[in-house]
Amino acid sequence: MEFMDIIWYIVVCFAFIAYLIMLWMIIGDLFRNREQSGWVKAIWIVFLFIFPWLTGLIYLIVHGSGMAERSAKEAAQFKAAQDDYIRSVAGKSPAEHIADAKKLLDEGVIDQAEFEALKAKALS
Repeated sequence: MEFMDIIWYIVVCFAFIAYLIMLWMIIGDLFRNREQSGWVKAIWIVFLFIFPWLTGLIYLIVHGSGMAERSAKEAAQFKAAQDDYIRSVAGKSPAEHIADAKKLLDEGVIDQAEFEALKAKALS
């Protein structure tokens, strides 16, 4: 193989991978878009396979800002769900443990030495 053949092969591979990424993002956005009917989505997908680059560019021009908004909204939903999960699994903060121990001390359930031990454990 000549050097230019290798360069051309790399360019073609890059274009094919860029096409696959564009196709993946557009189809994902089509399914995320609740404003369009199923028929409109089907027409977009058919045209994506018949005239891939032209349809992809037209879709990005027409729906580019909407894609960004839907993607940001989905990312915010995922982050909120992840934060809720982390909070539910993480347990209590040291201040909450100390407050619980103080409540037990005030109620007379534990003595001062046990309170200090629980406080030291919470702070460690």
